[in-house]
Amino acid sequence: MELLGGCYEQVLFGFAIQPGENWSALPDFTHHAHTASLSAVAVNDRYVVTGSKDETIQIYDMKKKVEHGALMQHDGTVTCLEFYGSSHLLSGAEDGLICIWNTKRWECLKSIKAHKGHVTSFSIHPSGKLALSVGTDKTLRTWNLVEGRSAFIKNIKQNAHLVKWSPSGEVYVVVIANKVDIYNLETASISGTIVAEKRISSVKFLTDSILAIAGDEEFVRLFNCESQKCLCEFKAHEKRVKEIYTFEMEGLHILVTASSDGFLKMWSLDLEKINNSPSLLCEVNTKARLTCLAVWHKRDSEAKKIPNEATTSSQAHEEEQPLIKKKKIGWAECDKSSEGDVQETLKKGKSAGVQQKKKKIMQKLK
Repeated sequence: MELLGGCYEQVLFGFAIQPGENWSALPDFTHHAHTASLSAVAVNDRYVVTGSKDETIQIYDMKKKVEHGALMQHDGTVTCLEFYGSSHLLSGAEDGLICIWNTKRWECLKSIKAHKGHVTSFSIHPSGKLALSVGTDKTLRTWNLVEGRSAFIKNIKQNAHLVKWSPSGEVYVVVIANKVDIYNLETASISGTIVAEKRISSVKFLTDSILAIAGDEEFVRLFNCESQKCLCEFKAHEKRVKEIYTFEMEGLHILVTASSDGFLKMWSLDLEKINNSPSLLCEVNTKARLTCLAVWHKRDSEAKKIPNEATTSSQAHEEEQPLIKKKKIGWAECDKSSEGDVQETLKKGKSAGVQQKKKKIMQKLK
C-alpha cells in the first residue's frame, strides 16, 4: 500500500504503509513529477496519474515501478482526474475539456468541450454510464458516456467547485463555496443543504448517508445526508485541510487527510460508533505544502469498463506497442436535453514534456 501526496513544490511523495497493530508509514520515494505545482492525483489497481499546472498528466506504473510517460492533450491546468476501473481515465482542465482515455494504449478516445469556462470538478456514476461536471460557467452538466454527449444542463446561481456521486449513485452533492447541496437523482432536485463555517475544499462519501467534509480550517466533520446533521467533528490538523480520501480495507473504514501543515494522516473510523472521534493510525510530515492525495494498493484487477460507443477503438491495433514509451522511473529514495435522458441512460446497459508541447503548438501555427 502506498500513501501518495502531491504539493506546490512539484513533488510527488510516496510512503509505504504497513498495516498492523501499530500502523507505520515509511518513506518510499520522492519524485519531481512536474514543472509546476501538482493539482490532482488518481489511482487504479495498477497506475498512478498526476495532473499539474504545467498542463500535463504524468503516468506511473506502480507494479513495474516505471514512469510510463505523459499525456499532453490539455491546454490549461489539469484540475481533476478519475479512473473508472482498470480500463478508462477521465481528465478535466481549465481549457473546458473533459478527455476520455483508454488505459491500455493511453490514447485519447474522446475529447468533450464540457464547459465554456474551466472544468472545476467531475464525478463518474458507479455504473460508468453517466458523469457529472461543474465549471466556471455556472452550470452543472450531466454526460451520457454511452454516446459521449450532453444529457442534461442545469444552470446554477454560482460557480460550483466540487461534485461527487454517492456509492450507490442515487444521490450526488454539489459544493459551492461553503455550501453543500444534496441532490436526489430521481428528481434531480435538492433534497437538503449543509452549510459549513468556511470554504469547503473536499467532500467524500463514507456510505450513501454519511458524508465527510473538510475545508479551510483544521476540522473534519461527518454529516448525515438525510437529516443534514453533524454526526462527528474532530481536529485533524494544525492548519487547513486541503483534501480527504477514503477507502475500505479488511472491514476497516479508513479516512486519509492532507493539510497545508505538511502532514498526511490516516484515521480509522467506526461507523457503528460514528459519534466518536476516529483513531489516528499513522502520520507523516512531508514538510511541503500539500495539494492532493491518494492511496494506491494492490487489489484484484477490476473488470469495469465505460460502456461508451465513443471509446471503442480498432481491434487491429490492440497488439501494437503502447503509444507512450516507458522509462525507468527516476525516483529518489527519501530521506439542453430532458432530465428523462439521465434515467434512460442508466437503464441502457516535465521540462522535456513541456518542450514537446511547445513544439506541437509551433507545428500547428506553421
